[in-house]
Amino acid sequence: MKNYLFLIFVFTLPFFSFGQDFSVVKGKIVNAADDEPMENVNIVNLNQVYGTTTNTDGKFEIKAKANDTLHLSFLGFKSIKVRVTNDWVNFGNETTIELTELALALEEVVVNKLKLTGYLEVDIKQVPIQKNVRYSISGLNSGYESSPSSPTMVTKVLGAIFNPADFLYNIFGKKPREMRKLRKMKKQDEIRTILASRFDREMLTALLQVDKVDLDLLISECNYSDDFIRTANDLQILDAISECYEEYKILSRDR
Repeated sequence: MKNYLFLIFVFTLPFFSFGQDFSVVKGKIVNAADDEPMENVNIVNLNQVYGTTTNTDGKFEIKAKANDTLHLSFLGFKSIKVRVTNDWVNFGNETTIELTELALALEEVVVNKLKLTGYLEVDIKQVPIQKNVRYSISGLNSGYESSPSSPTMVTKVLGAIFNPADFLYNIFGKKPREMRKLRKMKKQDEIRTILASRFDREMLTALLQVDKVDLDLLISECNYSDDFIRTANDLQILDAISECYEEYKILSRDR
C-alpha cells in the first residue's frame, strides 16, 4: 500500500510543480501611430516584481503567471497596464501591444532675479542655501539630503507607531503586502536599472499601489528633505523608502 501511494505521489508531482512554476510570456511593443517597434520600453510584472526592457525589434520576454499585471512605460508615451491571460501563458504566442504618444507641453519657467545692492553682507543673505546634511542609504555609493532641523527618522517612526492616525503608520501599517515588495525590488537588477533612469515616480507608485502625492508625503515623513524628493531618481526613492520601512518594522516589533 505504501509503495502504491508513493508511485501516485511521484507521478503527480510533475503536474503539481508545473502549476507552481512561472511561465515566460513574449510580446512586442509598437508605436500606435506607425506600428514601428519601440526599443527600451520598460516592462515590470507588478505582482511578481520582475522587470525587463524591449530589444531593438520591440520584443520582450518576462516571467509571469496568469492574471499577473504588466506595467508598460516609455518616456513621452502613455503608460498602460496589461493583464496576462491564460491563453498568453499556455500557448506562448507573441502578443503585440501598442503604446500611444502623449502630447508634449512646455511648462512655464519663472526666473527670479536677485536684486544686488553691492554690499556683501546684504547680498549674501539673498542667496538660497540648502540647509541639509548628508544621509546614508545602504546599497548606493553616495548619501542623500536630510534636514537637520526636523526630527530624526527614528522620532518620526516612533510617532507613527504610537499614533495610529499618523500618515507613516497608515501607509506602512495598512499596506504591508505592497511594502514587503521592497526587499524583492532591491534584489532585482532589472528593476533597479529601470528605476535608476526614471524620475517620474510612476513605476514606484504602480509597484507600491500608492499615488504620487502619498509617495512624496511618505518620503517627507521619513525625514527626507524637499531637495531630495525633488531631485532623486526613482531608485534613490526606493532605497529611501526601504530604509524607512526597515526602521519601522524594527520599532514596531519592540512596541
